Amino acid sequence: MTSDVNDILTEIQRSGKCPTHVAIIMDGNGRWAAKRGLPRTEGHSAGVKAVRQVVEVAGEVGVRYLTLYTFSIENWNRPKAEVASLMALLSRTTLEELDDLMKNNVRLIATGRIDGLPLVRRKVLKSAIEKTSRNTGLTLNLALNYGGRTEIIDAVRAIVKDVTQGRIASDDVDVDLFSSYLYTAGLPDPDLLIRTSGEKRLSNFLIWQTSYTEIYITDTLWPDFGRADFLVALQDYIKRDRRFGRVNSK
Repeated sequence: MTSDVNDILTEIQRSGKCPTHVAIIMDGNGRWAAKRGLPRTEGHSAGVKAVRQVVEVAGEVGVRYLTLYTFSIENWNRPKAEVASLMALLSRTTLEELDDLMKNNVRLIATGRIDGLPLVRRKVLKSAIEKTSRNTGLTLNLALNYGGRTEIIDAVRAIVKDVTQGRIASDDVDVDLFSSYLYTAGLPDPDLLIRTSGEKRLSNFLIWQTSYTEIYITDTLWPDFGRADFLVALQDYIKRDRRFGRVNSK
């Protein structure tokens, strides 16, 4: 199996088609725990291992940006104990992984309504973001307190305010300008979106940015998703013909 994985890694690197930006909907933690008779929180904790493996191989294979759907705005509707556990896990994992992020030259950023996170969790996150800000390798983007529709509404509000105050004209608004008002301003749109656990929906994730994103769905639950699974997804991607609405002339 190791030789097969290494062969896939080599194939991706030699193809010259490695995606610049990969986004992942990390789904299935709760089902993973339920199958084992464990609390849902144990599934979230188990999912950290998958994050670690994917971050490592993404940097190794040449992915420049990796966006992980870490906590959605809708997740606040979960039981309070689970939300508190998720927030604690975020802070604990950020602290525990910081040394490895620095060692592997990973830059950490966050996307979403970050000011809506609890203050103590926000401080830990912002500290890690600052400490890794000069790293030049993989950019790891955590989508936190994030919702695609909310992101678009916030962008519209900001544009309306700037038009009203005379900073821009309404005729200036085009795709590029609108994109510059999104949480993800400065990041390229994802080339590949991976969703684990077999669900076939976007779940309000990067709905503007994924207009031409290739989608890969696997039945594997997130805590079981590892190095080999990620490479197989990339292998599938490099074999696709991305036309962006054009007709292939060949």
